[in-house]
Amino acid sequence: MIAYLRGKIISKSSNYIILEVNNIGYQIFAGENFLNELKVGGEAEIFTHHQIKEDVDDLYGFKTAADLELFKLLLTVSGVGPKSALGVISIASSEDIKETIIRGDAALLTKVAGIGKKTAERIVLELKTKVLRGAGEISTLDTLGVSGSDEIDALMTLGYSLNEARTALNMVEQNITDSGERVKAALKKMVKR
Repeated sequence: MIAYLRGKIISKSSNYIILEVNNIGYQIFAGENFLNELKVGGEAEIFTHHQIKEDVDDLYGFKTAADLELFKLLLTVSGVGPKSALGVISIASSEDIKETIIRGDAALLTKVAGIGKKTAERIVLELKTKVLRGAGEISTLDTLGVSGSDEIDALMTLGYSLNEARTALNMVEQNITDSGERVKAALKKMVKR
């Protein structure tokens, strides 16, 4: 099993790189965000998942061990293959995706090509407990500082990342309870930065 590689990137495509390690070229499929960071001719350290089946022998690469672990968790869900799992990892950081799963919010996951509403809901249902257990604690959403998913979706629709939306909403005063007012207050917080 190939779990980690370090070498020189000799070629790059829209969904994979070829990494030269000791004069051997490994084709490694990766998510869009990670691929954008990699440059031909540059050095890279990549955590890998080696997928072996009857007719498949592929390597999937990740920037961090946390991304790799999330990918492996996603593969345990019926109906989620490596390409869909890579798509999920490309839409946000592994921590943001885990928060989304803990919140029970499947909306973010439906933005991935090949993942419909039912599959997204299955991912949330099947992984929620595993993600909480992996975090080493079973906690309420309040202790995680997670804001409402509708408010986050509204800010993401306006072009903000999940992390930016969450941070801004967490800065909104607690006495503001109306969702529309919370979104307006969060936007003001982002403009002031």
